[in-house]
Amino acid sequence: MFRFAHIYYFYLLSVIPVFAGLLILFILWKKRTLSRYGEWNVIRQLMPDYSVGKSVIKFILIMGSLILLIIAMAEPQTGSRLEKVKRKGIDLMICLDVSNSMMAQDIKPNRLERAKQSIVRLVDNLEGDRIGIIVFAGKAYTQLPITTDYAAAKMFTSSINTGIVPTQGTAIAEALEVAANSFGESKHNKAIVVITDGEDHEGNVLEQADAALKKNITLYTIGMGLPEGAPIPVYNGDIQTGYRKDQEGQTIMTKLDETLLQRIASVGKGMYVRATNSETGLTKIFDDIGKIEKSEIEEKQFSDYEDRFQYFLAIALFLLILDLFIFERKTMWMKRFKPFDFDSK
Repeated sequence: MFRFAHIYYFYLLSVIPVFAGLLILFILWKKRTLSRYGEWNVIRQLMPDYSVGKSVIKFILIMGSLILLIIAMAEPQTGSRLEKVKRKGIDLMICLDVSNSMMAQDIKPNRLERAKQSIVRLVDNLEGDRIGIIVFAGKAYTQLPITTDYAAAKMFTSSINTGIVPTQGTAIAEALEVAANSFGESKHNKAIVVITDGEDHEGNVLEQADAALKKNITLYTIGMGLPEGAPIPVYNGDIQTGYRKDQEGQTIMTKLDETLLQRIASVGKGMYVRATNSETGLTKIFDDIGKIEKSEIEEKQFSDYEDRFQYFLAIALFLLILDLFIFERKTMWMKRFKPFDFDSK
C-alpha cells in the first residue's frame, strides 16, 4: 500500500509552470536587450563562451529537484503491516453534476462551487463511513472510488470543474448506474446523493432509481439552483465575458427541475432538498442518512507505514549538486561537441 501523508503539499507544484514562464520571458528579454547593440549573430560572436542551452539544462535540474523536494514533503509512505480492523458506518456515493449550467450564479458564488464546499464540510464530519464521488455531465465518471481516505476525498473534490467531463449534458441516469455499481460487494447500508440542477437529458432516470432501490440503496437528491433560474456565464480564463446564448442570440436561462429530483428521491425512498443561498441542504440529508443503521464491518487495513521520502530527497540533492558542476560558459569540450548549443540553429 502506497500513500502520501500530506497530499496538500502537491499544490506547490503549481509554481513550476510559473517558473518556466518566467525563464522563457527572461531569455526573450535578454535577447531583445542585446539585439539593441547590433545583429544577434554578431552579438553571439562577441560572446562565444555563453550558452543559452546550458542555462536551460540548469533550470531543468533545479525544477526537477524542486519537484522531488515537494514529493518528499508530501511524505510518501508504504504500508508494512496488514491487520484486521472493525468500523461502523455506511457507504455513501456523491453524484455531482459538472455541466455548464452548474456555473449559474443564482446560488452564490455559483452552483458548483457551493456544492463542492458542502461536500468538503460533509467529509469533515464523517467517521467510519466510506465515501466516493461520481462526476457527470453528458457522461458519468468515477472521480474518487469509495474510500475512507477523507484527505483524498477533499483533495479530489477541490479539483472538480466543468471541464473535467468533455461531453455536455446532464446524464443523471448514467450517474446513478455508475454509483450503484461502485459499491461492489459491500455489506454496508448504502446511500447515493445526487447534487444537480435536474435538467436531465435522458429518459430512463426513474428506471435507474428503481434499480438502485432493488439493491437496497437509498437515494437522496439536492436541487442546486432557484426555480426562477439564472443565465449561464461564459469565461475566458478566469474572466467572465458574458452569458451563453442560443442560435437566435437569446440568453439561455437554466432552471431547476424540482419535479424530476423529487420523483427520484421518492422512488429511492430518500429525501429531496432544494439548496438556497443560506443552506445547500446537504446537512439535512446527512442527518437523515445518520438515521440509517450503521453496520459493523471487519476489513483489512495497513496499520504501520514506513516513510520513503528519503529516496526522493536524495535524488533531489543529487540534481542540485549536479547543477553546481554545470557552468553557463562553454568549456573546450562543449565547444567541440556542442551538446547544449541550442542557439546555433
